[in-house]
Amino acid sequence: MSDHSLTAAQVADFKRDGYVVARSFFDQEQMDHLHRIAKAGFDIENSYAAIDPEGKSSRLLLRNDLPEDIYSAFVRSERMVDSVELLLGDEAYHFHHKLMLKEPRVGGAWPWHQDYGYWYDKNSCLFPTMLSAMIAVDKASIDNGCLQVLKGSHLCGRLDHFPTGGQLGADPERVDHLKDRLELVNLELDPGDTAFFDCNLLHASQANTSERARWTLICCFNAKSNDPFDDRGEHPGYSYLERWPDSRIAELGTTQWSAMAGGNV
Repeated sequence: MSDHSLTAAQVADFKRDGYVVARSFFDQEQMDHLHRIAKAGFDIENSYAAIDPEGKSSRLLLRNDLPEDIYSAFVRSERMVDSVELLLGDEAYHFHHKLMLKEPRVGGAWPWHQDYGYWYDKNSCLFPTMLSAMIAVDKASIDNGCLQVLKGSHLCGRLDHFPTGGQLGADPERVDHLKDRLELVNLELDPGDTAFFDCNLLHASQANTSERARWTLICCFNAKSNDPFDDRGEHPGYSYLERWPDSRIAELGTTQWSAMAGGNV
């Protein structure tokens, strides 16, 4: 077990609230590697835009595989995998990961939704034993569209989801009633802070109205016991997730940056 994995108290908070924020889960050096590689190497040609009802867009770059790169080093890091398995109570495997961009002034909103609302329809997973770990690459605040959650909403179970703009949103009537009963929390994060949230937690974000970007790396995991019953989904079924030492972040960060800079670093 990694010395940096979540504590028993944090696991209890997650089960009660549907989320937990681990402050400085990744340190400054690790985040420096991720920040410079992500900002310099974002592949816009292979990303796609998620259009909100106002016509603004956020861009996502999603991968189902784990190549030898900085993103895989975060997904596979001991502190990450150990923490996820504590939360799921099962062996975890990589479902997918995505770099999400909300650019200044143009980054769009996301409606209230549950990740399982998406994954249930598009993948053949029978149980909501799935979660996401969102790593702040930039500082996330209310003005640049930080994540909002309804505390404890994971306990209401999966809601129906409907198209809204170019996205899917949870049943708005039920969301409105839940907002009357549950606390809405803005998850303001510094780079390296990591928010773990249950796949049935209702979450949303507002548009980025600031002059600062809000980028995040979201690592999504499924439990081994929840392996999809067929292969029609857009994300992979179970395969063993090899843990890498946390030190691989710096090693791969240095190697990848040198390759990107043509060896002139």
